[in-house]
Amino acid sequence: MSSKKRKWSDEYVQYGFSCITELDGSQRPICMICNAKLSNSNLAPAKLKEHIEKLHGDGEYKNTTLAEFKVKRARFDDKATLPALGFVPINKPILTASYEVAYLIAKQGEPHTIGETLVKPAALKMANLILGTTAAEGKLSQIPLSNDTISDRIGDMSNDILAQVVADLISSPAKFSLQLDETTDVANLSQLAVFVRYVKDDMIKEEFLFCKPLTTTSKAADVKKLVDDFCRDNKLSWDMVSVVCTDGAPVMLGRKSGFGALVNAGAPHIVVTHCILHRHALATKTLPPKMAEVLKTVVECVIYVRNSTLRHRIFSELCKEMGAEFEVLMYHSNVRWLSQSCFCLACGISLVFGRAPTLSCRLLQKI
Repeated sequence: MSSKKRKWSDEYVQYGFSCITELDGSQRPICMICNAKLSNSNLAPAKLKEHIEKLHGDGEYKNTTLAEFKVKRARFDDKATLPALGFVPINKPILTASYEVAYLIAKQGEPHTIGETLVKPAALKMANLILGTTAAEGKLSQIPLSNDTISDRIGDMSNDILAQVVADLISSPAKFSLQLDETTDVANLSQLAVFVRYVKDDMIKEEFLFCKPLTTTSKAADVKKLVDDFCRDNKLSWDMVSVVCTDGAPVMLGRKSGFGALVNAGAPHIVVTHCILHRHALATKTLPPKMAEVLKTVVECVIYVRNSTLRHRIFSELCKEMGAEFEVLMYHSNVRWLSQSCFCLACGISLVFGRAPTLSCRLLQKI
């Protein structure tokens, strides 16, 4: 049995809230002070008043009138954010702390819920034990770290970084180059990743531009449309591009209907190149006899260790005794060994075939 959906009332503006509508039609209150999104069940005067009094009751918003909140809501709905408009100063410690925590969570790749379930409780506990005062604890409890808030903060920072990169591309004194790669993720969804290389302050910079899914087919026309849409949305054009680098798949380098052919049809000046890593991979398919023998020996050693759980545990202990950085040996595969080289976990010698240290590796002697 589904719960009753609450409806928004314009009277709720007096508590410092605006309203957003989700895709399923449900309405959710959003605080105009801290940008916190509450659930539909909180769409009630008592709960909204509790939020504003508990988190913002001692601030500059305590005596804000209904008319003032209506003006602020109009600005909020226009820009979907208030910090840039001056309602919340951008250097406000609580807002800054929220963004800093969101940045750390994104950098570590942790779930967004960790801010509310671990970071804030840990900060409150440390403040209580070390400072021994409720003043710091009161301020810390006001930092918005809910799941939706962290997600919004990360989205804001991502959009800001993209805006900076796009601004650099537009102001670049030279044309920039693109590198594209279409691959399938663990959910079997096709993803298009695009990197950009450009000139800024007399230096060559390389940045990640965007990653978007190909929801249906992954033909060259679909890839071209995705890139075209991104360029149009960010006021970029193919006239600003000098080189496009892709892999050697027919979808990318097909003479008639490949992505490179579609690009050159509208912008003949663009040079379409084949990624050198893929050429390297093709070259290593036919190794000279001596190198091939070395590769065969190393692969046999890896398989010998990995085929037995006991031998793999002994190998891990050996790595620990030798002070190796890594203790787990991976199976041989064409993906991991794309360059037909590996790194010795025990002695730190790069096993690039054709070099002298390969056969004298201490790990191979031990095995």
